Amino acid sequence: MTIQNAITDAPRAGFMTSYLESLALVERLHRLLLDVVKDEFERLGVLEINPVQALLLFNVGENEVTAGELKTRGYYQGSNVSYNLKKLVETGHMHHQRCEIDRRSVRVKLTPKGRALRDAVGALFQRHAEGMEARGVIGADGIEDVNQTLRRLERYWTDQIRYIY
Repeated sequence: MTIQNAITDAPRAGFMTSYLESLALVERLHRLLLDVVKDEFERLGVLEINPVQALLLFNVGENEVTAGELKTRGYYQGSNVSYNLKKLVETGHMHHQRCEIDRRSVRVKLTPKGRALRDAVGALFQRHAEGMEARGVIGADGIEDVNQTLRRLERYWTDQIRYIY
């Protein structure tokens, strides 16, 4: 059965249409998030790092991690983690050092400059959370429902990758 047949085959057509809309929304929301961070950094005069790198700083927070841990802990979803880490080290936002035990492994953590940008992203997200709640866009119950649904989708897709036949 092709996707087109699935879309037009009632009663599944409604679910398939909604699922495809959800996929498009997730993709658009991710791009919008990057644009929102980019706009905030332009407003602040921060031009030396990109939004992906800013989110990486935000997600690392006060932790000290290896490049491999960035993906396993969910701090970074992209494929070019080495490039972004290198740029963040070059711009002085991250510090790196070789592991004492495994010299091949490098541990990274935020510098004071990196923490300042992490705090700027955190303040942006705080303003958004307060604004959404104040304007009735979404409340605590609604956001938890969204999170539960997205976690279920994440588990399903992860299972598809791990156990595909």
